[in-house]
Amino acid sequence: MDYNKLALELHEKYKGKITTNLRDQEELDRDKLSAYYSPGVGAVSQAIAENPADLPKYTWTNNLVGVISDGSAILGLGDLGPKAAMPVMEGKALLFKHFADVDAVPVVLDVHDTEEIIATIKAIAPSFGAINLEDIAAPKCFEIEERLKAELDIPVFHDDQHGTAVVVLAGLINAAKLTERSLTDCKIVVIGAGAAGTAIIKLLHLYGVRNIVAVDSRGIVGASRTDLNAEKTALLEYVDDSQDGSIDDAITDADVFIGVSRAGLLTPELVQKMAKDPIVFALANPVPEIMPDVAKEAGVAIIATGRSDFPNQVNNSLAFPGIFRGALDHGVKKITDQHKLAAAEALANLVENPTVDKVVPTAFDEGVVEAVANVIR
Repeated sequence: MDYNKLALELHEKYKGKITTNLRDQEELDRDKLSAYYSPGVGAVSQAIAENPADLPKYTWTNNLVGVISDGSAILGLGDLGPKAAMPVMEGKALLFKHFADVDAVPVVLDVHDTEEIIATIKAIAPSFGAINLEDIAAPKCFEIEERLKAELDIPVFHDDQHGTAVVVLAGLINAAKLTERSLTDCKIVVIGAGAAGTAIIKLLHLYGVRNIVAVDSRGIVGASRTDLNAEKTALLEYVDDSQDGSIDDAITDADVFIGVSRAGLLTPELVQKMAKDPIVFALANPVPEIMPDVAKEAGVAIIATGRSDFPNQVNNSLAFPGIFRGALDHGVKKITDQHKLAAAEALANLVENPTVDKVVPTAFDEGVVEAVANVIR
């Protein structure tokens, strides 16, 4: 199947992917019109003015997420700008509605400075019940999320970071069981120290993994490096910072490879340097660091990618619909690290009998959203 061709055809045919609908599906008569709009709506505005906490009681903000991007890091394609980000933001809105019945509005921002993005989102935040940040480049995405979490009274979640990390941890829990490993004792190499890589490393560390090696485009992220920015310097707290060298050095005897980097980076020769029965999560999109058939021929025991046309799709769509469903339903104002750990364990537990071709559920498996939503309290 040529998914690029099909995507262009479907998007043109339907002029996008989402629309709005009315909650009250009964006939709109004169009395209802007078209640929903003038003169009756004034009473609702006055009620909210007297008690702003009633906003979700009277408006769709009880079920509404803003999916917001500046288009500076679209998929693996890079900085294509806000207009090019719209199809991806619409796609997130589609997934929200289809899987979790959460209403979502795509918002693309033609501002790119950290302070401008923060100020803009704060200005429009009263329109929403939660904020999903998407496709905002590192390192500015880190400060943007942390500031908004601190300064807004609604949940803020950068899905590129934390949705990815949750599903990776879920998959590794089951992959470790299948290969008779203790996940906390594994040597894990993470290739790519941007938004997703950083979040994966921090969540694995929180889970109890201590032997983590991070690699960026210049080699191992270690204490001997003099070129680290503030975010990568902070990352040293969560990794084995005593090492230096290249990916060849990092991957030697590694139990697990996690790639959030670029296509074709993991070669069969590098796989041969790993421990016996290695686990490979090659998550670069749309083309992974190593193709599954090549990985299996090289001796990989379990291979996962971010693609839906291969088994073991490690994709954010397993996590974010349930996380936001739970946050909206249970009045959660901050999505915490403990929420992420609980979500990962809930996803792992949904696969009652893991196999090498199924270490995570699929987005279409029954109970995924409910299992995740139930732990977001």
